[in-house]
Amino acid sequence: MNDKSALLGQLKIDRSIEPQKGNAGKWIAGAAAAAVLAAGAWYLLRPASAIPVKAAPVMALTSGSGAGSVLDASGYVIARRQATVSSKVTGKVVELLIEEGKPVAANEVLARLDDSNVRAQMSLSESQLAAARAAEAEVKVQLIEAERQLRRTRELHERKMVSDAAIDNAQSTVDSLKARLESAAQNVSVAERGVSVQRRQIDDMVGRAPFAGVITVKNAQVGEMISPLSAGGAGTRTGIGTLVDMDSLEIEVDVNENFINRVQAGQRVEGVLNAYPDWKIPCAVIAVIPTADRSKATVKVRIGIHVKDPRILPDMGVRVSFLPEEQPGQAEGPRGVLIPAEAVKDESGTSVVFVLKGETVERRAVKLGPARGAQAQVIAGLSAGEQVALGDLAKLSDGARVEIQP
Repeated sequence: MNDKSALLGQLKIDRSIEPQKGNAGKWIAGAAAAAVLAAGAWYLLRPASAIPVKAAPVMALTSGSGAGSVLDASGYVIARRQATVSSKVTGKVVELLIEEGKPVAANEVLARLDDSNVRAQMSLSESQLAAARAAEAEVKVQLIEAERQLRRTRELHERKMVSDAAIDNAQSTVDSLKARLESAAQNVSVAERGVSVQRRQIDDMVGRAPFAGVITVKNAQVGEMISPLSAGGAGTRTGIGTLVDMDSLEIEVDVNENFINRVQAGQRVEGVLNAYPDWKIPCAVIAVIPTADRSKATVKVRIGIHVKDPRILPDMGVRVSFLPEEQPGQAEGPRGVLIPAEAVKDESGTSVVFVLKGETVERRAVKLGPARGAQAQVIAGLSAGEQVALGDLAKLSDGARVEIQP
């Protein structure tokens, strides 16, 4: 501010020299000097422009974070429940309703095969069923008439008007029609089962999802042949697509058999995906498979994932840390807060951050903890709930005006 005052003093007009009357040139020079003075004063006293920055929240670091592991291993994310969906019979695809990444519900239609031949057979079976029912109805009518005739013959026999042979003939006719009626009923049952079989074959021409999940692979296209009994190739596919149940994802790792004694079912595990190295996923051991691989001298371990997140995908690489069992009275882990590492400025060995205070920033020295990749652990100097500035920290100073960008 003293420098600005000195500059303003140099711009003052010397009033000791009075302008002579009638000297217009001197009056013009004085006006010009006054204009220059006003412009200089505005330039020196104008408010400093706001520096654009972004705001980052200061997050609390939970106690116990960063506990040392008893064993580290690497493995892959796998899906315990996945299936290559296909039809039960061989047929040509006429409609395909799936795409990679599409979620589907259980029993949802995924594809339809050409069922024209099956429907023609279905029509034939229905016609045969109708004919069998008509034959059964005809035999029923004939049986009713034969039974009526038998009753009349018996009445006449009691009056001694017909012989015993007439009664025997009438009884034989009734017995024969009863046998025919039973055979007709069996024919109707067989025809009904034939129609049921054709309906099932029509339903088999539709590919459905056996469970809810996400389509990861689309194997077939409209016009291609699907054959579950084929080895594939030459335009013939064995399946429609691959369905994965994302709720069944877990981690599978191979642990050296020399260190398998450090792993047990239910043990806490911390997983880190290779694609997201700064994201620690809470997990736990599901089971230690009770067999070893003699060629690799390893034992397979199944690890359950406690969070469901769309970033976790099958076959992703993952590193896991088996954590020790928590003991009563165990010392708490590191405390402090977390901020983005880019919010910290190094000034001659001193770590400095700029805390947002309305439209200005406050320069504050902080003490850092162990490095955490893209995040910095601050042990002292910051509190959870505050906000720090992100951007070109070289332009910032204590009390500088800032403009928070979204």
